[in-house]
Parts: sequence; structure tokens; C-alpha cells
Amino acid sequence: MSNDRVAPETKGVTVEVLATVDLDGEIDGMEGRQLRTRKVTIDPGGVFGPVHDHVGRPGTVYILQGTITDHRNGVATDYGPGVGWPEDRNTTHWLENRGTVPAVEISVDIVSRG
Repeated sequence: MSNDRVAPETKGVTVEVLATVDLDGEIDGMEGRQLRTRKVTIDPGGVFGPVHDHVGRPGTVYILQGTITDHRNGVATDYGPGVGWPEDRNTTHWLENRGTVPAVEISVDIVSRG
């Protein structure tokens, strides 16, 4: 699928929160926010959707295993293993695993606590 506006719902995805750090008192203006590290596994044929943005939730991704296809702005880009993609206020996308092995990423982002 190459159309960013027509993405399937999430399927075949497992998300494990590995660690969090409350940012209250750590950085001025970060009250109610936390730094979060997750391990995301997308099974072959799996989709991390639907289309979503990262406004107020910046982060970065590193691919440990497999290949993840990132769909944004009408373009599908394959990543992995290694450095993935940035997720900033301009990111609107969805992800899929078109491969034959599970794709595993480490995602680090800042989110609202709770």
C-alpha cells in the first residue's frame, strides 16, 4: 500500500515497555512527560497502523532485526537492521513488515505520562 491515507488497522504487533523516566524536575517545562523506551515486534505481514502522527511525541527508532517499511507522504521506505527514522511533529505515517521474519525495533520517545 502506498497511500498514506488508506492504511490498515494494527495487526501482528507486540509492544513491550522496557523503561521509563519521569521528566518532572529533570528538564524545565517537561512536567507530566516521560522518556519511554519500547521494544516493538511486527510479525511478517503485520501492520502498525492506522496512520498516526507524532505531534507532541518525538522519538527515534533503531531496527534490531528484519525490515520495516515506513509509509509517509506517499512514499514507502525500507529500514533495517540499523538506524531507523526520526519521528517529529512533522511525521505522519504507518508501518508494515513485508518480510518473512519478525521485524524488531527499539523505539525511544517522549510521551505524556499516564
